[in-house]
Amino acid sequence: MGTLFRARAALRPRGFPGVLLRPSPSDADPPRCAVLTPVPKAALLPKRSHSSHVADGARDQLNYVCYSLPHRTLLRLEGQDTSSFLQGIITNDTGLLAEPGQRAMYSHMLNVQGRTLYDIILYSLKHATGSSILLECDSAVKDSIMRHLKVYKIRRKVTISPCVDLSLWAVLPRLKNSEVPDILSPEKAPICVTDPRTELMGWRLVLDNEVDPQTIIASCQQGDIEEYHRHRYSIGLPEGVTDLPPEVALPLESNLVYMEGISFSKGCYIGQELTARTHHTGVVRKRLMPVRLSSALAQGVAEGASLQTRAGKAAGKHRAGLGELGLSLIRLAHAKEVLSLKSSDGSSVNLEASVPEWWPQDLKLK
Repeated sequence: MGTLFRARAALRPRGFPGVLLRPSPSDADPPRCAVLTPVPKAALLPKRSHSSHVADGARDQLNYVCYSLPHRTLLRLEGQDTSSFLQGIITNDTGLLAEPGQRAMYSHMLNVQGRTLYDIILYSLKHATGSSILLECDSAVKDSIMRHLKVYKIRRKVTISPCVDLSLWAVLPRLKNSEVPDILSPEKAPICVTDPRTELMGWRLVLDNEVDPQTIIASCQQGDIEEYHRHRYSIGLPEGVTDLPPEVALPLESNLVYMEGISFSKGCYIGQELTARTHHTGVVRKRLMPVRLSSALAQGVAEGASLQTRAGKAAGKHRAGLGELGLSLIRLAHAKEVLSLKSSDGSSVNLEASVPEWWPQDLKLK
């Protein structure tokens, strides 16, 4: 059923290099976190206003910003049937997590009609007693995902539990071409990997709850979660049920292929039929794209508002956003036009879409 879509180089620029791993000195198992040579303290981006205990005079010397992600949560899946169990209910190939150097993957869970239920990131976690998979998902649907997993678990030997002892962080660089963050205490960071969706999202970091990332990442300060979301929207990356409404969003329109979140050769899984058929016809008429709205009216825009061209033609729907930045599902035939929608007070709001730099370079819009 086609070949596995894995051509990372063709899809995205090399904004951040891949993760370089080394074993922890305390055990001989595969490494659990990444280490680098610190980047030069030059050509820093303009200073941002982050919440941090670092003195103002030292902020310009910091290379990374870490963000706590309370809107995301972690589940732990353990047992000898874990990989085969997930293989039948997610869009990506869990076998990739067994490959050397592959510590994380992006995927969706679909309903039987082929629409997205949940967006997830899977992490391979090795420990003294064996291995397990951590599943990152939207905190708002944690209970729904656990029920969904248990429906299909049947008699398989899989244990599913919340990770109450771990916290999830995103690490973004202040330099455009920064290397992997230097982890000062690898034993305190079970996971530190490049974000599998796009390197423009920096790194995903999993820590014990009591650990402050500023104490184990060299040249790091904590940032405001609003800035994290603004970064996501500026590059057009969806995350969670607001951006990807359950049983509404379609995976290919949501750029799942571009985020390397799907395999077209792994075999059957729930929702596969419509997704595979759409892929092999090569026809995707709408895509989720980053948009910039008229700043004066951006706060009054309703999620799901219809978009129109200046000629009054239907052009898609606004999905979500923050301030003047957002995501809209746009008909590609109108993606280059100035579009408009109605704000909650009836005023007209203009918006313009852009093509993310991490999309394929040869993508042609009409």
